[in-house]
Amino acid sequence: MTGGFGVTVVGIGEDGWDGLGQPARAALAAADVVLGGARQLGLVAGRVRAVETWPRDLAAAAAALPDSHAGQRVAVLASGDPMHYGVGGTLTRALGPGQVRVLPAPSSISLACARLGWPVEEVAVVSAVGRPYAAVGAELRADARVLVLTGDEDGADRVGRLVAERGLDAELTVLERLGGPRERVGRHPGRPGIPPHDRLAIVAVRCGPDSTHESQAVASRAPGLPDDTFATDGVLTKQEVRAVTLAALAPAPGELLWDVGAGSGGITTEWLRADRRCRAVAIEPRADRAAHVRANAERLAGAVEQTAGLATAAGGLRVVEGRAPAALAGLPRPDAVFVGGGASVAGVIETCLAALRPGGRLVANAVTIETEAMLADWHRRAGGRLRRIAISHAEPVGSFTAFRPALPVTQWVHTAPVHTAQEKRATR
Repeated sequence: MTGGFGVTVVGIGEDGWDGLGQPARAALAAADVVLGGARQLGLVAGRVRAVETWPRDLAAAAAALPDSHAGQRVAVLASGDPMHYGVGGTLTRALGPGQVRVLPAPSSISLACARLGWPVEEVAVVSAVGRPYAAVGAELRADARVLVLTGDEDGADRVGRLVAERGLDAELTVLERLGGPRERVGRHPGRPGIPPHDRLAIVAVRCGPDSTHESQAVASRAPGLPDDTFATDGVLTKQEVRAVTLAALAPAPGELLWDVGAGSGGITTEWLRADRRCRAVAIEPRADRAAHVRANAERLAGAVEQTAGLATAAGGLRVVEGRAPAALAGLPRPDAVFVGGGASVAGVIETCLAALRPGGRLVANAVTIETEAMLADWHRRAGGRLRRIAISHAEPVGSFTAFRPALPVTQWVHTAPVHTAQEKRATR
C-alpha cells in the first residue's frame, strides 16, 4: 500500500479460520481492530484483538475510516472474494486502490460452479442482495445458466416464480453455506413452492431448451424488440425506428439517458437492456404511460425504479411524471438524450443540448411537418445528421400482397463537442 491510511481486506469462507492462508491469518492477528459483519466476525472469535461491526451506512463508514481509526492497523473481513459484489469495491472507491490490500478467498460463485460442474465463464451472475429480483428475469431464456445471489430466505421461491412467469422449463439448485461444515445443496423444479433457505444462499437456474415466444424474443440484446413485447397504449417508437434510434444513441456501460416524452418506454427499456450498468430517466406527463414505462423496464430489462442515488446507481431507472422542459430541472447531466415527444415545445431542445456532457448524443424524432421543419432548422444551426426513415410492411390487398408504408420519421442526430485539454484548462 502507498503512504497514508490503509486497510487490509481478508476474504473468509464458511470454513472460517481453518480455511485462511498464512498471509490472511497474519494480517488479522496484527490488526488493532477487525471490522466486518456479525457473521464474518463470528468466524474469527477469539483469534483477533478487537472487533467492530459495520454500521448500516457502509459507504459513509468506509470513507470515514482515516479519521475514525487514525493511527490504527485496520483489517476488514468479507465473505469470499471481497471484490465481487463485496466491501472491497466500497473501500477502494472511498480510500483509493493504493490504500486497500485485498486477500481474497474462493468466491461463492467459484464454489457454486465447482459443485454444479459449470464453467464460470458460461454463467450469468445476478445479485439480488439489497437489489430487486426483477434483474434475474432479464437473464432467463432457453439454455441459460444463471447464478442468483440471494438476500432473503424466500429468494429461491421468488426466482421460481420468475421462471414460471416466463414459461420456461428449468431446474433450480439452492446452494447454502458453501465450503463449510453446514454446506447443503438441494434441487427443485422451476416453479413456486420452494421452501425457505439460508438468507445468503445461491440459487442456480438451469433453463431447458424449450421457451415461450416472449422469452425467445427477448433473449437477444440487439435493439429492436417486437412491438407486441411491450405493454403500451399504442404510443411506442416502432421496432425498426427504435433499432435505428438506439444505434444513434449508442448506449455504453454506465451511461445515463434522458428519454423526453417517453411514451410507453420503448427507448428507455432497450437502453437499459444494452448493459446492466446503463441508467435512464424517463420523462412522461401521463401517469398511465409512466406506468407502462415502469412495467416494461422491469419485465424486459430487469430494472426497477430508484428515486435516490440515480447519478451513481448501476442499472438505475427514474420516472419523472411531468412535462419538459420544466421537468428536466435538477436532473443529473445525461450522456445521451432522446426526444420522442415534445420536440416542438419551446425550450426542450435548448435545455437538452445545454445539459449534454461533452461527446454526448442527442437524437430527436419527428413525424409531423411542423416538427420536421424545426429539426431541419436545428440541423442548419448546430450541424449533425438529418435523415428520414421510411419503412414499409407487406400486407394483404385482396387476394394479393402489397407494401404499405408507415409514417416516415425524420431524425436529427447531434453530438456535443468534446473539449480539448487546452480548452479544459482555459475554463478552469
